[in-house]
Amino acid sequence: MRKRHVRLTVLLLSLLLLALLYPSPASCQSTPAEGAVFPDISLPLPQRVEERNYLAVEEGPFKLSRIKSEIIILEIFSMYCPHCQKEAPVVNTLFKAISVKPELKSRIKLLGIGAGNTAFEVNAFRNLYNIEFPLLPDGNLAIHKLVGGVGTPYFFVLRNKGSRKLEVIYSKVGSFGEPDEFLNTILAKAGGKAKK
Repeated sequence: MRKRHVRLTVLLLSLLLLALLYPSPASCQSTPAEGAVFPDISLPLPQRVEERNYLAVEEGPFKLSRIKSEIIILEIFSMYCPHCQKEAPVVNTLFKAISVKPELKSRIKLLGIGAGNTAFEVNAFRNLYNIEFPLLPDGNLAIHKLVGGVGTPYFFVLRNKGSRKLEVIYSKVGSFGEPDEFLNTILAKAGGKAKK
């Protein structure tokens, strides 16, 4: 009898988590597709100095378009998502591939948004997977709703045209595949190629 109560409790908690991560379409904006203008969302200032330096922001909240970079790779993740956990080392490889190329390092920035995650949960995910790029919490799912209540992980690649205009050049749920191929794909869409 006790096992049945435990199973029922686990099932109910799982359903609640799914409801939080995948809100009803009526409560969300539509997901920005390739070619669309991405909402210039307001983000909390990263707590870590190195993350603020990486994004070149000094005070917050700040608008996404204020990040000093031509291309922004935005990952919507959740620390509880097994697919995000599996993808974390792949995203780390992508970050390192960009970081070692001076011509890409200032041109492309990565940023993760923890859908439904508190600062504590985001930090736990960062520490567990040794993530070096900025991760920001979205505990109340406000940002998640603005981008269409997407599944996780979800990757948006944005061309930052300044003046609060962000163009979506890539929009996809799930793995982006092999990091070097993905990098070449997004650079081609942005108008340029990665150098070997």
